[in-house]
Amino acid sequence: MMQSEQTRAVTVRKTPKYNVRDVFKLQKTVRGSNDHCSVPLCTGSSRYNSELSFHRFPKHNGIRAQWLHKIRRTGFSVTPHTKVCSRHFTNDLILTTAKGKRSLAASAVPSLFEWNGYTNSKTRVGVWERRTRPTSSPDPVAEETEEEIVEAMVPVPIDHDYGESPTVCVDREQYEKLLDEIEMLRQQVQSLHLQSSFGLQRFASSPEDIRFYTRFLSYEHLMAFWGLISSATVKMVRVTNTRARKTSTTTESPVTRPTKLLPIDELFLFLSYLSTGCTQRELGHRFKIHRATVSRIIVTWANFLYSLLGSVCTWMSPAAVKANLPQDFHGSYSDTHVVLDCTELGCQTPSSLLVHSEVFSHYKSHCTFKAMVGMSPHGALTFVSALFEGSMSDREVFRQSGITSLLTPDMAIMVDKGFLVDDLVPGTVHRPAFLSKRTQMLEVDVLKTQSIARLRVHVERMIRRVKENKLFDSIIPLSISGSINQIFTVACLLTNYQNGPLVKKWMYDV
Repeated sequence: MMQSEQTRAVTVRKTPKYNVRDVFKLQKTVRGSNDHCSVPLCTGSSRYNSELSFHRFPKHNGIRAQWLHKIRRTGFSVTPHTKVCSRHFTNDLILTTAKGKRSLAASAVPSLFEWNGYTNSKTRVGVWERRTRPTSSPDPVAEETEEEIVEAMVPVPIDHDYGESPTVCVDREQYEKLLDEIEMLRQQVQSLHLQSSFGLQRFASSPEDIRFYTRFLSYEHLMAFWGLISSATVKMVRVTNTRARKTSTTTESPVTRPTKLLPIDELFLFLSYLSTGCTQRELGHRFKIHRATVSRIIVTWANFLYSLLGSVCTWMSPAAVKANLPQDFHGSYSDTHVVLDCTELGCQTPSSLLVHSEVFSHYKSHCTFKAMVGMSPHGALTFVSALFEGSMSDREVFRQSGITSLLTPDMAIMVDKGFLVDDLVPGTVHRPAFLSKRTQMLEVDVLKTQSIARLRVHVERMIRRVKENKLFDSIIPLSISGSINQIFTVACLLTNYQNGPLVKKWMYDV
């Protein structure tokens, strides 16, 4: 080996076995680039191995993945300065130009490493060759005995006449018994599957359970309502996880994104949340989904039904009201167009003193949300306002609800004593009389109060229908305050689909 200005030779002691790794390791250069090999257990460097060439990772993703798999190094980022030395490639993959510059073939993949001894040999000594053999000569008698045993163990083939049809004896009675048992087991498996899954199909045959979980009278009524809204569910905009949406690289829209439950089971979950007042964690255990998924389903369906049912005009014209006017309203109150009343929902006490003073109701002595509900004389819900702070008066709720823009001079309203709205209504106001500093009410005022109370009580029965949903009987947590307005409005609008008339005889009066 010749000495030069850049490379100095080092005497290598010859060993019985040639090791190319030692040759590359002991060669040293004085000047040169500062490239290093990125393969584990390899110490190749351009400063000390002038005979080596260093090659960048290929740009093709498939070949780059093969390089990463071969060098057994994961979890690191490949940069333009990450290189692999030529000792890991076979000679046929290294191309040398006329100027002496070395490059790799287009499909070159490293295959020579420390852990395979820098060889591609895949020959492996079999188990039979690796097993040690006794030095003594085998016993010929024992060999004959083993051969006889092996021959005795091999079954002797029997000649068959395949042309003849075999005679099979079947016990018909036993066969039918087995078929009945299979059918019984199939039904048991199907029943266990329905019992293990908490969905609508599990309670389809039980009107009591349907009434308990959905407030609909029967499964048929629920399916009729589903038939009205099912076509619109394909355009439903779903509430998604913001963090997951930021990290996701897919282009799925909220409309086409797959869901954990079927749309009809999501509706069943939302109605169960309203009707039973279960916590979101409990619903997650029942439907076998995560609590966050339950929360997103509830908010999604609250917004969807709020937009869908809210787009249906529930406010009736005077002609429609008069055509369905019950017999009890004929006479002094035949011009009544809507019966109004306010209701309050208890909410969690906020930590802020300012917010606490706004939502605190002196009537309920608790923090509440207040809303106004309107009913036509024949019992259909025609108006529901947004939720307001519990400290508001009935007059202020009436003024901010927006109902004044719907009233005309020929429409009379029937209200309770707290609605001092005569100057806000263009028409007549039917309201019970006040005592007005008198010791005793006049007889005509008593009769008027009794007649109005007898008719106005039905709006309270309608509110009771809304509050049959156990969610509103309990304290509303502040965690759902962002969607409680939509949830309450949907619960009010659903009463027109879930229940029959308030008074049965009104069906025959109209």
